[in-house]
Amino acid sequence: MSFRPLTLGLLLCGLLPAGSAMAAQADHVRASGAWIRVLPGSLPAGGYVTLRNDGDQPAVLDGASSAAYASVMLHQSSTETGMGRMRMVGHLDIPPHGQVALAPGGYHLMLMEASKPVQPGDTVRIALHFADGSTLATDFVAKPANAL
Repeated sequence: MSFRPLTLGLLLCGLLPAGSAMAAQADHVRASGAWIRVLPGSLPAGGYVTLRNDGDQPAVLDGASSAAYASVMLHQSSTETGMGRMRMVGHLDIPPHGQVALAPGGYHLMLMEASKPVQPGDTVRIALHFADGSTLATDFVAKPANAL
């Protein structure tokens, strides 16, 4: 019998009945259209993807990581009083049987300090992290700075 570490821990603590099945959030999320906007020099890149939650419970994206970048953060762009702003966010809720798009001008991944230059056409693997500890490994295609 195979258990995820979180499920096993809950069972051992008596917080999850022995007959319960606890599906990981990442098991219900599908990623599509994943791409990175590569900017010149050492400027940070933006990561974009549509996440669809096929599960009956919300999925909570709370981070990401990649061997190709020193840091990956979840950000949100907005415009207030004519000024463009960007702020880091701690999590992003994906509703049950719904989807959320990380897209230019909205939520996105901020990819900092590439370990080696990323060129248009390259594929970069990014692990999307969910609040329950599960991850979804997703391949992002690098596109040039003028991509939409």
